[in-house]
Amino acid sequence: MKILVTGAAGFIGYHVASYLLNRGEDIVGLDNLNDYYDVDLKLARLARIEGHERFRFVRLDVAERDGMAALFRHECFDRVIHLAAQAGVRYSIENPNAYVESNVVGFMNVLEGCRHNAVGHLVYASTSSVYGANTQMPFSEHQNVAHPLAIYAATKRANELMAHSYSHLFQLATTGLRFFTVYGPWGRPDMALFKFTRAILEGRAIEVYNYGHHKRDFTYVDDIVEGVLRACDKAAAPDPAWESDHPDPATSHAPYRIFNIGNSHPVDLLKYIEVLENCLGRKAETRLLPMQPGDVADTWADVSALSEVVGYQPNTPVEVGVERFVQWYQRYYQT
Repeated sequence: MKILVTGAAGFIGYHVASYLLNRGEDIVGLDNLNDYYDVDLKLARLARIEGHERFRFVRLDVAERDGMAALFRHECFDRVIHLAAQAGVRYSIENPNAYVESNVVGFMNVLEGCRHNAVGHLVYASTSSVYGANTQMPFSEHQNVAHPLAIYAATKRANELMAHSYSHLFQLATTGLRFFTVYGPWGRPDMALFKFTRAILEGRAIEVYNYGHHKRDFTYVDDIVEGVLRACDKAAAPDPAWESDHPDPATSHAPYRIFNIGNSHPVDLLKYIEVLENCLGRKAETRLLPMQPGDVADTWADVSALSEVVGYQPNTPVEVGVERFVQWYQRYYQT
């Protein structure tokens, strides 16, 4: 198949593209290489796959309407895995316009490209942040998600709603995946594990929000990639049991699905830091701070639906995943 992977220079996009190439797919990787974080890290990821004979890189912003339309028209993709987005809860408070431009306008361009060019299946990244003010654990796709706590989450929920309208109107098969705190080698510098590792190795204190009382469903990137590929291979289909008088938010009469994709084993943040300390052989100095605006206290993914439909089974404990990240970090930065 020919597959478009947007955000191919990003953390998850790079790993997804690598796995697809290894199994023999033809990949067009798209990224705008913006400077939200270190561009050199993005280029280093790309350098590992750019030489592959079945990979072609396109530097393009998903918000560029004409460029996206031309790309879809010329390439005739079989599948699209849309991972490009402006990420980060806290930055969305500072610069909300960037999120609307990338996550809403950009997603519309992807939907239009799929609609007009007979794409067989669109898989796109949503986020656990859409659960917002919900406190019922574990988070289930069948719960209502009408109370996002940050504009980042709101734009991702908008993606899910936009996807449903295209699935209904044009029979475009769409699958949204709500990622839960992905970590691992080649990760993003704005994520907790990366920031904690850098600070500890540099002898600086780490900032621990909510006074360390967070629980997170930390999910190793290889487990995420397995779920993304399995979801991509099984196009969404209408749910014959869906009832309009009792609508299930996760399914539809249209070819539309929403899945959680996480580890399903939440870990205390302080335990996560302890695992990191053991891997680094150093103790962290901590600054305990109150909850940050837009954050949720805990996350916990119910992944039973994804397991039932595509056989998804995450199996990487944090002790293994954090150690692999530390080994990569120390090699890459020569610390």
